[in-house]
Amino acid sequence: MTATALAAQLKEDHIVVGDWIDISPPPQGGEEWKIENVVPRSSAIFRNLPREQKKKVIAANVDVILIVVSAGMPAFKRGLIDRYLVRSDFWEVPAFVIFNKMDLFNDGDFDLIFEAERLKWLNARCFEVSSESKKYTPRYLPDGFDELKTALKGKTAITLGHSGVGKSKLITALSDGLVNLLSGDLGSEGKGAHTTTWAEVIDAQIFTLIDSPGVRSMSLSDLTKQDLLYCFSDVNEWSSKCQFSSNCTHEPNSKGCFFQKLDPALRETQLILSRLDSYKRVLEEVSELPDWSKKS
Repeated sequence: MTATALAAQLKEDHIVVGDWIDISPPPQGGEEWKIENVVPRSSAIFRNLPREQKKKVIAANVDVILIVVSAGMPAFKRGLIDRYLVRSDFWEVPAFVIFNKMDLFNDGDFDLIFEAERLKWLNARCFEVSSESKKYTPRYLPDGFDELKTALKGKTAITLGHSGVGKSKLITALSDGLVNLLSGDLGSEGKGAHTTTWAEVIDAQIFTLIDSPGVRSMSLSDLTKQDLLYCFSDVNEWSSKCQFSSNCTHEPNSKGCFFQKLDPALRETQLILSRLDSYKRVLEEVSELPDWSKKS
């Protein structure tokens, strides 16, 4: 690639953490290496910038997103999983949902099996672990710590999760202590701390971790309504069964609505309606700005 072509490429889409590049060594006696080429990306973690009318790439060549949630303290939040999965679909990068802190879990806190089952239409693989104990044996799900390590082998991953869910301890445990991202104890409100303010690639022994502060903000306001339907592929498929599928609002008074015909006593119905509820909540946020203003 010529210097002019490379400069044009970088101006359009600058190099980000996770990019692979071809470089040439400095001439004899020199110190500066030269970037010759940016290898085409297999995936991109990005955000649309409506005001600038462009796409901002934050990280590249990610194989899997690790969505870490707490089964103890802080309290479990279903909505966060669904929001992270929207991004996973939008980026077209598969996700692992990791229920961490299972050593603190009580059966009355929430129905863990239900929470895993409601993601079955999205092919999001779920794991039950405790970063405090590698010997923790899963009680509710088939996959635990050992299965997670095997699934991550040779992959490049990023982690998403609310403060205090144990992301740092989990990465430390998965790397057998090679990587220590611990940055602070839980505060009085059950919130953790993370000191990284720059993007970096971390060798976690069995896998590679991309840590970037740019992926932690989970606003979905840059998505259009059509983007959202694509990301809620299960809700989109069910919506097509409504009598007036093109404009059905899925409310109790919606004529011919697929969702209103379901038996609320059935577990399958409860799983489906939980996903519809999440879709409606995110739709409110997405609808705050008109779709025309979000086109890149």
